[in-house]
Amino acid sequence: MEWNCQILGQMDGREVYDILRLRVDVFVVEQCCAYPELDGLDDEAIHIIGRDSLGIAAYARLLPPGVKYEVPAIGRVIVRSDRRGTGLGHELMKKALVRSVSEWEPEQIRLQAQFHLKDFYEGHGFTAISEPYDEDGIPHVDMVWTAGEDS
Repeated sequence: MEWNCQILGQMDGREVYDILRLRVDVFVVEQCCAYPELDGLDDEAIHIIGRDSLGIAAYARLLPPGVKYEVPAIGRVIVRSDRRGTGLGHELMKKALVRSVSEWEPEQIRLQAQFHLKDFYEGHGFTAISEPYDEDGIPHVDMVWTAGEDS
């Protein structure tokens, strides 16, 4: 697996296309959820990309403080369907947390988790801070990671 972190301006058109295609394939088509996947926040983000011989296998978007929340946020966490269940999602989240902490030295990091993945994120030190709620037809929960707590 080859990993890198880039901002949008560092990517070529093909790479941007491949990221957006994976995000739409999973979040819109696979999950049968019509919503505005292109939300205008990608220019502000650091994009973590994991590639294997077939292309992008894992991806997450890191948003700096002040873009979505007052604290940094991790979102658009994806593992390609053929790589799920291999531990790649855990590797991706570790990289996302390490990069967020090294980039912004935050006291907290936020994310909106699909409710069925709550335990996955808890395994990375996140704690639910909301009751489940509907977001585009899918149950979600707001979660926070706090520096210095066991993760």
